[in-house]
Amino acid sequence: MVTFEGLPGAVAVSQLTVYDWPAAADGLRGGTPHLHLTCSEGYVVIGGTGSVQTLTTTGFRQTPLAPGALVWFTPGTIHRLVNDGGLRIVVLMQNSGLPEAGDAVLTLPPDLLTDPETYSAAAALPPDGTEAERERAARARRDLAVAGFLALREAAEAGDPEPLAAFHRAAAALVRPRTEEWRTRWEQGAALAAAATADQLDALGRGEGDHLAGARVHERRPVVRGRFGMCGRLDVYQV
Repeated sequence: MVTFEGLPGAVAVSQLTVYDWPAAADGLRGGTPHLHLTCSEGYVVIGGTGSVQTLTTTGFRQTPLAPGALVWFTPGTIHRLVNDGGLRIVVLMQNSGLPEAGDAVLTLPPDLLTDPETYSAAAALPPDGTEAERERAARARRDLAVAGFLALREAAEAGDPEPLAAFHRAAAALVRPRTEEWRTRWEQGAALAAAATADQLDALGRGEGDHLAGARVHERRPVVRGRFGMCGRLDVYQV
């Protein structure tokens, strides 16, 4: 019998306090625009107000966020969180948290998307830096990504789809070296969870319920609190 003991459906969860730093380009407070290439992501708003700005091939959209709101989006959705005051979110992530483990490309200007080394130099935070150094780096990459996002939005609203298409091509090329690593995460997570359900349905179809005797309860606390993320400070769970 296949077993899986991760969170339901092999999702992962983190708690997010959205940055309240004003962006250099437009003064809006909030996070770093980016997209995910293989994962859907969901937001459950638990405090404050704001919005999520999104850009897809269907155009730009701004969705209000307030306590109780549930918003989710599929791979390829460029998203930018805007914090109007005290915005806090529980983030639900497909594929065992892959969105925070590499499946993201920031909307940096095109000259920073040419190869993995150039991109990493602009997007990575100093691993051994002080709190102040890491904050400066997070703010700098956020401002670069906002500038890139606004350029993509302007082109899309002017009826020119090529800049967004070029960004999609660059993002796919950047992550290509990591796809086998991601496949392993999927095989050990969402695929395994689906296989376990199939086994259980087969057993129940035979009138067997032996798997019920293996029930377990799990509990976790955040393993990291206040980590600098793309959109804000993260409380991270290891599941």
